Amino acid sequence: MAKIVKVIELLAQSDKSWEDAAQAAVAEAAKTLRHIKSVYVKEFEAAVEDGKITQYRVNVKISFDFEGAP
Repeated sequence: MAKIVKVIELLAQSDKSWEDAAQAAVAEAAKTLRHIKSVYVKEFEAAVEDGKITQYRVNVKISFDFEGAP
């Protein structure tokens, strides 16, 4: 039997760091998804005000085991 992995794409942000934004995306996904296997950070972005970074943003792909009907 073949194993199938599903991938979803999420956007998240944090005022601390890109790592914190990625962790927030995983934590939020884990509320409704089971068997998360990996997170791939696709893009990094930051909002800037008065010459300082105010928001760290990431676009991530989260993969998890697909549990379809048999």
